[in-house]
Amino acid sequence: MYEGFGYIMIQFLMVAVAGCLFPFLMTVLGSASVFLCRGKIHPVYAQIFPGFAAGVMLAASIWSLLTPAIESAEAAGIPGWIPAALGLGGGVLFLLGADAAVLRANRRAQQEALRGGVQIPLRSRGSYLLQLAITLHNVPEGMAVGLSFALAAKAYAAEYLCMEGALAPMSLLSAGGPLAAAIGLSLGIGIQNFPEGAAVSLPLCKEGMSARRAFWRGCLSGAVEPVVGLLAIFLLGELSCVMPWLLSFAAGAMLYVVVKELIPQAAGGRDTADGHSFVGTLSVTVGFLVMMILDVALG
Repeated sequence: MYEGFGYIMIQFLMVAVAGCLFPFLMTVLGSASVFLCRGKIHPVYAQIFPGFAAGVMLAASIWSLLTPAIESAEAAGIPGWIPAALGLGGGVLFLLGADAAVLRANRRAQQEALRGGVQIPLRSRGSYLLQLAITLHNVPEGMAVGLSFALAAKAYAAEYLCMEGALAPMSLLSAGGPLAAAIGLSLGIGIQNFPEGAAVSLPLCKEGMSARRAFWRGCLSGAVEPVVGLLAIFLLGELSCVMPWLLSFAAGAMLYVVVKELIPQAAGGRDTADGHSFVGTLSVTVGFLVMMILDVALG
């Protein structure tokens, strides 16, 4: 019987690996959307892309990050607003420091180039901050997926030990609700990651980066997710207590980028014969609605 139990645990591990990889693969697919862009991007799309990304990140910061952070903190007996407020503030301050560091590096590079008699353009801080924020956002999501599979395996093992191996059915289906919840979480986060991969790669392509480089940058933003997910499986007890803080920290990082970079780009639309174009505002709304529906419906 114990050999059968070990076989099921191996199956659990294989399913968990697939579950941790699926969100990353969806990020890769979203990043591949840059290959549909050829040549210079139309000014209208220059509003749509950052606007949609802003809406996605705003909704994700609420339903994917802050709400689970508050709920998990309260479940641990901690007032939910404490990790939510402190973690969010820490994420904003971290991105503020990163923004200032990139700005100083840009200035130094420009000064050195001028001394050498060469004019070089400053690198966009917004693209780096956006990639950093979504990467930070993927860390707690990867942990959440890994923890959910680890909890499903733990629940199955506990049931098996209570039965002393006598009646435990040797099938993944015996894991019941916990495993189904883990798979559902992986599917939901994976579907959410598709627009997030596009949110990283498309603005980079808009700024003039080649489609191939923008694609790889988008992929890198999601590469951290399966790594931390698998680590979470083996570090279940150690990570559970810090999840509210990590979720809130990622929410703060995303909020900074939305307010500092994406909203101004989406709102800085061109004038038309009918007056100001509202395409940026509409794209923010669409992005927010899409991510909200995914978060709430797929939970």
